[in-house]
Amino acid sequence: METGTIVRTVILFVALINQGLAAFGYSILPFSDEEIDLFVSTVITVITAVVAWWKNNNITRKARRNEEYLKQKKMK
Repeated sequence: METGTIVRTVILFVALINQGLAAFGYSILPFSDEEIDLFVSTVITVITAVVAWWKNNNITRKARRNEEYLKQKKMK
C-alpha cells in the first residue's frame, strides 16, 4: 500500500470517530468554538493577503522581464 493511501485512511477514521463523539456531545479537541473561528479566519486572511500580494507584484525575474517587454511594446 502507498503511504498516501494509509495517511488518507487514518485521517478518515479519525474524522469519523470525531464526528461520532461530537454527535454524542463529546469533544476530543481541546479548543473552544471561538478559538477555532479565530484560527480559521486568520488562516484565510493570511492566504488571501499572500495571494493578493503575489498576483499584484512582479516578484520573479521572468515577471519583471515580461513587464519590461510590455512597456517596450506599449501594450501596458
